[in-house]
Amino acid sequence: MEKIGVIGLGNIAQKAYLPVMATLQDKFEWHLTTRNEQKGEMLEHKYGFKHFHQTLSELIAEKPLAVFVHTPTQTHFEIIKQLLEAGINVYVDKPVSENLAEVEQLYKLAADKNLLLTCGFNRRFAPFNQELKKVADKRTIVSEKIRENAPQPTAFAIFDLMIHSVDTAVYLMDEKINDVKNFLVTNDGNLEQGYITLYGQKSQVQIITNMVGGSNLEQTTVQGSKTRQIVTDLNKLQTYQTGAVLQQARPDWENTLVTRGFDPIIHAFLTAVSNGSSNPVSPESAILSHKLCADLVKTI
Repeated sequence: MEKIGVIGLGNIAQKAYLPVMATLQDKFEWHLTTRNEQKGEMLEHKYGFKHFHQTLSELIAEKPLAVFVHTPTQTHFEIIKQLLEAGINVYVDKPVSENLAEVEQLYKLAADKNLLLTCGFNRRFAPFNQELKKVADKRTIVSEKIRENAPQPTAFAIFDLMIHSVDTAVYLMDEKINDVKNFLVTNDGNLEQGYITLYGQKSQVQIITNMVGGSNLEQTTVQGSKTRQIVTDLNKLQTYQTGAVLQQARPDWENTLVTRGFDPIIHAFLTAVSNGSSNPVSPESAILSHKLCADLVKTI
C-alpha cells in the first residue's frame, strides 16, 4: 500500500481534505504531520488515522509517493522544494507562491525530477464548472467573486480570493490570450474591486472581484454561439436557449466536497501519481493563473 503524506492540518485540511482522505484508508497509508499531539489524537479518534510525524524530515524519511501541503503560503516554497528534491510528488493549496519566480522555479524542478506538482484549483473539478467547459464556440466568459463587505490587503486578496475566479476563467477559456487589461479600486491599501479582462481571437473574458458588493456570491457565465449557461455558487446551473430556461441543482444527497470539486481533484491527483499519468492541473495553466495575479499586483 502506497504511503501518502499530509503536512498542515489546519482549517482547510480539516474541512476539505481529511474527510475525503479518511475514506481512502483502504487504498493508501496516510501519514500526517503535526507537532500538536492533541490535534493528532483528535484526528485519530475522529477518522482513524494511525501514522503521525512531528517534522517534515520525519515525513520525508517515510518515502511517501506524494505529499499534500496545506501549510501557510509563505512556507510553501521551502517545503515543496525539499519534497521535490527528495523525489516526492506534491499537491499544494493555491497559491503555490505569491512570488511568480518561485512558482516557475518549482514547476521547473518538478519537471526536471519527472514529478507532479499539482496546484489545488478545486473549482476546475466542480461538476457544474465542467459542464461550462463543454460549451462550444465560447464568445463571452464572466467569472465573478463577490463579498458582502470584506476589504482585505490588496495583494493578499488577489492571491487568496481573486485567484479562484482567475483560474476558473483560465480553465474555461478555449483559446490563447492575445491581450490583458487590468483595473483595481483600492482604499487605504485594501482591495475593494479588482478586474481583469482577457481577449482572445473571438472571445472576451471578464474576471471580477468585488469585496464590498453587498452580498456573498460566486457566479460564472459562459456564452457560446448556441447556448448560455450560468453556474451560481457551484451548486446551481441555468441553461438559456431561445424560449426556454433549464434550471438544475446538484443532488440533495451529494457531498459538498464533491459539489465544490475537492473530492474529484483529490482523486484525480492520487490517480495520476499512482498511474504515472499526466498532471490533472497542467503546469502551464497553473503558472498562467499565478502570472495574471502577479501582473495585477504590480498595478497596485
